[in-house]
Amino acid sequence: MRMLVLGAGLQGSACAFDLVQQPAVSEVILADQSIDHLPPFLTPFLGGKLRAVALDAKDGAAVAALMQGVKAVMCALPYYFNKPMTEAAIAAGAHFCDLGGNTEIVGEQRTLDAKAKAAGVTVIPDCGLAPGMVNILGQMGIDRCDSVDTVRFYVGGLPQHPTGPLKYQIAYSMEGVLDYYTTLSWIVRDGKRTRIKALSEVEAVSFAELGALEAFHTAGGLSTMGFRYEGKIPSMEYKTLRYPGHAQIVEAMRDLGLFELTPVTVNGVSVAPRAVAIATMGPKLNLKQPDLVALRVVVTGKKAGKPVTHTWELVDRMDEARRLSAMMRTTGFSLAITGYLQATGQMPAAGVHTPDECVPGDAYVAELAKRGIDIRYTLS
Repeated sequence: MRMLVLGAGLQGSACAFDLVQQPAVSEVILADQSIDHLPPFLTPFLGGKLRAVALDAKDGAAVAALMQGVKAVMCALPYYFNKPMTEAAIAAGAHFCDLGGNTEIVGEQRTLDAKAKAAGVTVIPDCGLAPGMVNILGQMGIDRCDSVDTVRFYVGGLPQHPTGPLKYQIAYSMEGVLDYYTTLSWIVRDGKRTRIKALSEVEAVSFAELGALEAFHTAGGLSTMGFRYEGKIPSMEYKTLRYPGHAQIVEAMRDLGLFELTPVTVNGVSVAPRAVAIATMGPKLNLKQPDLVALRVVVTGKKAGKPVTHTWELVDRMDEARRLSAMMRTTGFSLAITGYLQATGQMPAAGVHTPDECVPGDAYVAELAKRGIDIRYTLS
């Protein structure tokens, strides 16, 4: 079967790398506006199972032509392409999944449910790490309880050897990081959806392999899952993990206005404070040192009248031999696995579904394990 990956950035490249390893996949097409600087780990596959194609994603005719005959489309383009790419995939009769990143756009994709069903394809937004992996694991915990009290997601992309005042390096983009630090986060509290300030309610979290970390609210990770369980689960929250002290420094910078988008005039020049922050902080945080991803999902509830706690925990580190970061492995591979499960008929009926609604958790976790991403599960 033929698979199409849109976007040859970090996550798209990791997705393509994973797919070419699968015996059932005959060809992987990797498409982007520029394909001149693909990562070295893809080079051995070019001219074989991997074909790189230059594509302007705004060219609807070119996108439609490239989608013809592919079994599934995995989109790792910026989030604002997700809806038009979904529409194109449905028209081509191909399954579709993406990395999400914008809850409003996921809502727009849901309006295409009838068209997806008529075409006999599945559409699954939010298929990265968070949202994505955490939501699938959270749903596994929910399904194993008779009633649920709390669902907690903790995720962080971190340097293995932290340096500097923030003890952080950019895992995807500086713009994305600042968006998460300045956007209100949806949570479920007392059974009701509510929004809470980013970087708030810092709590200590410890991992045996890493020691002390801190966790705080940021936007995006919960995505539409909170909407789905409002009034059904009393508490559902997502928090980002960082090394201790990070939140206090970043919160002070934010509250002083250094991340604002409204321009200010400096020496007669109009400039947005956030643009200055990105220009000055970005190079200092773009360290490209070995990274790790830490994840914990905790679901508490009752089973047969007794309290239970389901916990999934992961610490994944960079594949230094292939130069595949932990963030690429956990995010790009997650996208690839979702597309592979779609293409091999392991999803439910056609239509638009979020990962927690449709991805078979046991099969997904088993696929992660095949890639050396070992999630530890405990029941207490």
